[in-house]
Amino acid sequence: MNGKDEAANIDDYIKDYPKEVRDIMEKIRKTIKEVMPDATETIGYGIPTFKLNGKNVVHFGGYDKHIGFYPAPGGLDEFEEELAQYRKGKGTAQFQLDEPIPYGLIKKITQFRAMQVLEKTK
Repeated sequence: MNGKDEAANIDDYIKDYPKEVRDIMEKIRKTIKEVMPDATETIGYGIPTFKLNGKNVVHFGGYDKHIGFYPAPGGLDEFEEELAQYRKGKGTAQFQLDEPIPYGLIKKITQFRAMQVLEKTK
């Protein structure tokens, strides 16, 4: 994928992907913003990042065959059963582009992470 390494913002990151992938990433972005309308959008670690009170809540990134979703530093263990069908490495869930994207699960994990961050930054 072109240009993502130099992306200045999320729109810049998404623009070089094929339309189908752009649509998925925009829907993930919208899902995250529904949960956290006041979140700051930025590029962190080279991928779209959403922050509350200056703290990272969730990230996502596009790859050739999947979308990586990163609720860092936690949020995967709490949803282990629901994430069982998605390959995951340490701190990541991988949603295959040729399978339905679990937007409802992304929303639940984002809500969980937002609550964690808000509790820590009170």
